[in-house]
Amino acid sequence: MREKTASKAIHSGWALLFAAWVVVTIAMLTSLFFSEVMDVPVCPLCWYQRIALYPLVLILAIGLFPFDPGVARYGIVLAGAGWLVALYHVLLVAGIIPEDLQPCVSGIPCSETHIALLGLLNIPTLSLLTFTLTGFLLYLALRINST
Repeated sequence: MREKTASKAIHSGWALLFAAWVVVTIAMLTSLFFSEVMDVPVCPLCWYQRIALYPLVLILAIGLFPFDPGVARYGIVLAGAGWLVALYHVLLVAGIIPEDLQPCVSGIPCSETHIALLGLLNIPTLSLLTFTLTGFLLYLALRINST
């Protein structure tokens, strides 16, 4: 009976890790599509978010084959860092953070939005949602495999 429970936890943990990998892979491909195909300019805050996002694609894939639940610890740190930058970016775009505190002083302003899906989902908001979902999936994977 105990082996069956452990096997189920491994399968559930793998599925959660795989779901997180799918989320970050779609986000990476979408960000590359926007910048390389649609020529949407990339601000410095977007680059910082990409720095947190892109390694997740590789790190989570490595943790899937063979399954290593410990990889979720590394992933959750990157997702948390990306989440903090994305939250700052969302607050900047919303006008909550004053413009004199924005890191984008020359070139592409961080407070501009070039794409808004459904009128409210701009790129910083999509990034925040991606990091939130990824962090949640990785947290669940850690919880399942620690019991």
